[in-house]
Amino acid sequence: MSAQTFPRLDALETAARGKGRLAVAVAYPCSNDSLAAALAARDDGIIDPILVGPRHRIQACADTLKMSLEGIRCVEAPDDPVLSSRAAVALVSAGEAHALMKGSQHTDELLGAVVSREANLRTGRRMSHVFWFDLPAYHKPLMVTDAVVNIMPTLKDKVDILSNAVDFAHAIKLANPKIAVLSAVETINPDLASSMDAAALSKMTDRGQIKGAIVDGPLAFDNAISSASAITKGIASPVAGDPDILMVPNLDVGNVLYKSFIYMGRGECAGVVLGAKVPVILTSRADSRRARVASCALAQLSLP
Repeated sequence: MSAQTFPRLDALETAARGKGRLAVAVAYPCSNDSLAAALAARDDGIIDPILVGPRHRIQACADTLKMSLEGIRCVEAPDDPVLSSRAAVALVSAGEAHALMKGSQHTDELLGAVVSREANLRTGRRMSHVFWFDLPAYHKPLMVTDAVVNIMPTLKDKVDILSNAVDFAHAIKLANPKIAVLSAVETINPDLASSMDAAALSKMTDRGQIKGAIVDGPLAFDNAISSASAITKGIASPVAGDPDILMVPNLDVGNVLYKSFIYMGRGECAGVVLGAKVPVILTSRADSRRARVASCALAQLSLP
C-alpha cells in the first residue's frame, strides 16, 4: 500500500518556507517527542528554534534521538516547566522570537505564562485554538475552532473565538471564509444553548458586528458539511456543504470531532493558538511528526 499523501499540507508548508524561517522560543523541550518536533521543523526549513530549559536535560534528549544541537541557540532556564515557560515567554516579549512552542510541560503551564501580566502578550481578546485539516474526504482545507483551549465558552467568549478565526483566515489568504456554527440541530431551540448562541453569532455577522466572513448557524454537522443533507432538510444556506471553518459549541464536541477526523477520516492537521500577540504552537505526544511541522508552518503563515 502506498503512503498517504496530503497535497494541501504540502502547499501549506511550501508557503511557510517562502516567508523564511520563523524564530520560535521552544519552552522546556525536555522530552524526546517535544525536542524531536522542534528539530524536525528546523530540518524542514520552517523555524529557527531557540531551546529554553535546562541544557543538560535537553542534551540528554538529543543524545537519545541521535540528533545534533550544533548551531542551535539554547537558553539556560531552571529545571522547572513553569519557570522555563516564563523564560521562553520573556524571549518573545523582548522580540527575540516571534512565536512560542510548547515543550514537555502541561498546556496550562505554558498558557499561564503567556497570559501573565509581566509577559505583555495579551490582547483584548480571549485566546482560542484553530485546527487546520487536510481531509481526503473533503474538497478543500477545513478548520475547526475551538477544540483545545476553551472548555465551555460563553456567547461573549464565542465572539472572540469567531473573530480570532476570521482574522486567522484572512492572514492565510482566505478573504471571506464560510463558517458553520455547529449545534445538535439546525433549528433554534431555547432549551439548547448552543443553538441560541449560534443564531446570535449568525445575526451579529448579518448586522456587521463581526466582519469579513459568511457565518451561518445553528447547523448540525450533517447539513453543515453536506449540501445534499441541507437540501433534504429544506435549509437554504450559503455555508452548507462548503464551510471553511466549523465552530464547535464546546471542547467536548471539538475534541471528538478533531480526533474523528484524524483516526477515522484519515486526515492530517496543523494547529495554533490565537488571540495573543504571537502565535502559540501546541504539540501533543500523540501528534504525528507531520502535524508538528505543519503547526509550525501554520504559525508562520498567521503572521503578517
